Amino acid sequence: MNIVPLKYEDDKLLILDQTKLPNETVWLNLETLEDVWEAIYSLRVRGAPAIGVAAAYGVYVCVRDSDAKDFDSFYKEFKEKSDYLNSSRPTAVNLSWALARMEKCVLANKDKPIDEIKSALLKKAHLIRQEDEYSCRMLGEHGLSLLKPGMGILTHCNAGALATAKYGTALSPLYLGNERGYNFKVFANETRPLLQGARLTAWELSQAGIDVTLICDNMASIVMQNGWIDAVLVGCDRMTSKGHGANKIGTSGLAILAKEYGIPFYMFVPTSTIDFDAKEMSDIPIEERKGEEIYSLWYEKEMAPKGIKTYNPAFDVTDAKYITAIITEKGIIYPPFEENLKELKDRLK
Repeated sequence: MNIVPLKYEDDKLLILDQTKLPNETVWLNLETLEDVWEAIYSLRVRGAPAIGVAAAYGVYVCVRDSDAKDFDSFYKEFKEKSDYLNSSRPTAVNLSWALARMEKCVLANKDKPIDEIKSALLKKAHLIRQEDEYSCRMLGEHGLSLLKPGMGILTHCNAGALATAKYGTALSPLYLGNERGYNFKVFANETRPLLQGARLTAWELSQAGIDVTLICDNMASIVMQNGWIDAVLVGCDRMTSKGHGANKIGTSGLAILAKEYGIPFYMFVPTSTIDFDAKEMSDIPIEERKGEEIYSLWYEKEMAPKGIKTYNPAFDVTDAKYITAIITEKGIIYPPFEENLKELKDRLK
């Protein structure tokens, strides 16, 4: 497993530009506040955990060269830049979660010299990355316990190594299973309109030597009907305290199909992705993106009538009633989700 979406080395924040994959491997050095914001907004770095890690390192990079002489001035500058980065994408809770942890680090060190606060911020960013790597490994172990060798697996979007610090969330058990000879047969939805399944998931799984078949999103029903799918594995960008989970657009439809065909639907959710302050599906803000992603991004010529109206939500929310189990790094959670997620929250205190 050597696929990583970002790294901090030689005092530089480097990200693998995922908009160039699979045809080009381009690393970008993010040096300014605008660089970091644009990289997150434009999905050069994407996936809730990876966004959180990038934001932690990014906000450090943005204040690293601050010439503030006192804490109040430094904190004001930090807060302005943090708030700006937090506006880059509204749905993935890891973004605000990571920035809140960095802010807490600043406040916890308010009585120290500014240089020591900066050093503490870098250490905190390293810790957030290390925690995510460990979390993904444990997600894989718990998820693998639900699967059997030779199973057919359907996945959507990209919840793999490219979306996290390492291993992935929903794809982590596939990597671990591959190491242990499980010989999964994976079907990857292309994931319209940004094609994360086609460009990213199909690429990274094939790079790892995992049997992967690419399908269009609207082919999910027939592969289930054919008996080729034994489990659906998806990631999550934000989960409510009742177990409703936001993920890439198209996920909720897969959950409904899986329920109809009697196929278990597993959502992989690091605890950092659970928003315990949100309860209902409507409490999750849904990012809406430009319509050009639908009709012109991947085409030499526009493939829709000029001036056509578009609706391009980046996420949908899967009702908890369609989720078989929630896999976290702390273990597997079964219904009733509201009650069992509350127990998890108490354990996390």
